[in-house]
Amino acid sequence: MASFRVVRRTLCAAAEAASAPVSRSRWEKLKNSKAGVWCRSLVSDYKEAGREMVVGAWERPLKASVYGTLLGGAYACFYTKPDRTSFEADLLERSNQLGLLSPWIRSGTSDGHVQNLVKLRNEGRLRHASLGLLSLMYRSDYDPDVTLYEAQCSNLSVPWRELPQRVLDVGFAGRWWILDSKMKDYDVNEAEFKHLPVYMQVMSPPSVQEVERNERLHKESWLPLTVEDEEKDTNVEDKKEREVKPVQVAVEEQTRA
Repeated sequence: MASFRVVRRTLCAAAEAASAPVSRSRWEKLKNSKAGVWCRSLVSDYKEAGREMVVGAWERPLKASVYGTLLGGAYACFYTKPDRTSFEADLLERSNQLGLLSPWIRSGTSDGHVQNLVKLRNEGRLRHASLGLLSLMYRSDYDPDVTLYEAQCSNLSVPWRELPQRVLDVGFAGRWWILDSKMKDYDVNEAEFKHLPVYMQVMSPPSVQEVERNERLHKESWLPLTVEDEEKDTNVEDKKEREVKPVQVAVEEQTRA
């Protein structure tokens, strides 16, 4: 009887211990909370998306390479996109290049474009806009610090549809393309050649045959003359003198007669 009571007490103590709540740690509580469940589901979704992306790239390598190239090119364009500081530095450098030349040999197109940009910069009317992969420089009507009513009223501001007419330069891949194109042949004054015929105003690069011929003639001009060449030259000169003498004598006889 006593042994039965001991067994019953042991079983009751074990049942009470099993039914008693187990104390959980803070990490378990955080993991089972709403925020923990949301983070785990988010990580699981990203893990599944990455796995599908790797599997898709393995199955379609051409498509994956095209997408990778486009993403890499977009990142490179965004990273090398010029800003307002680079435009002002480039503008000052171009202005100094033109300042080193005489006004008589400057290109009118280059000088006019640069002078216009410098004037807008001094007036505070240059504006910069970043469009992600490229940058734009455009002109405004007033300086931002001007306190005129026309400059501060938002209802009188220039609409965006007029932006294409106000664009001054486009920055892409680390360059300002319009400024570079305007500075092409900046040391050639087109007005000096306007009196020439049309076919002489156009300068075309020489062909490969012309370049080879000019190089050959230049090399031959540095070669020393040989005795045979000198004799040939003297014989040719003597022959010319003999041919000219009878003609001169005949002319003199006619004049005397």
